Amino acid sequence: MNYDKFAELTPCDYAGPLKRESFMDYNIKELWNNIPTIAGPAFTVNMAPGDNLAMHKAIYEAPKGSIIVAQTNSMQYAVTGGNVSLIAKNLGIKGFIIDGLVRDIGEVKEMKFPIFGRGVHPMPGTKKAIMPLNTPITAGGALVNPGDIIVANEEGVVVIPKDKAEDIYNQTKQNVEKEKAMGFEKWAANHKAKIHSFYE
Repeated sequence: MNYDKFAELTPCDYAGPLKRESFMDYNIKELWNNIPTIAGPAFTVNMAPGDNLAMHKAIYEAPKGSIIVAQTNSMQYAVTGGNVSLIAKNLGIKGFIIDGLVRDIGEVKEMKFPIFGRGVHPMPGTKKAIMPLNTPITAGGALVNPGDIIVANEEGVVVIPKDKAEDIYNQTKQNVEKEKAMGFEKWAANHKAKIHSFYE
C-alpha cells in the first residue's frame, strides 16, 4: 500500500467520512512548530506506568515507514527522548504518537523528527517491565490496531481502520476535489443559503 498518499489529505479532510472516535483527543498535539504531515501504519506499544522499556524495544521492532503509537498509562515520566528519536529516524520510522510525555524536545526539533504527545517532562521512566508489542491499544481516546493508518499534523491525529483505509482515502479525496472544483464563491453562497434555511 502507498501510505504516502494518505498524507496528501489532512485530518480535517478525513473528518468527512470518519466518525469522532477515529480522532485522538485535542491534547495529543505536535510538540514542535511547523511539523510536517506524516502518514503510515501504526506499530503499537502498551507500557507499564512509569516504565519505557517497551517503547525502547519498539524502535528496533517497528518496520521501516511505520509510526509508533504508544499508550503510556502515566503522566509522571517521559517515555522517549532525543537519542531514541534519532535512532528511530535513522531506522526509517516516520514519527511517534505518544499518549504521554517526552523529553529532549529541543534535540527532537533540531533533528526534525515528527513527534506528537501530551507534553514534555525531564524525568525518564524505568526500564524493567516487558510488555507485548503491536497489540490493540487506546491512545488519545481512540482505538488503534496494529496496521491502522495514522495521519497526523498540526490539525490533529486521525486513526483510519486498515480494513477500510482505501475506501476512506478515495471518499475523502473525492470530497476534497469536489469542494475545490466548486470554488469558494459557490461554497460561500451555498453556506449562506443553508444557514439561513435553519432560521426560516
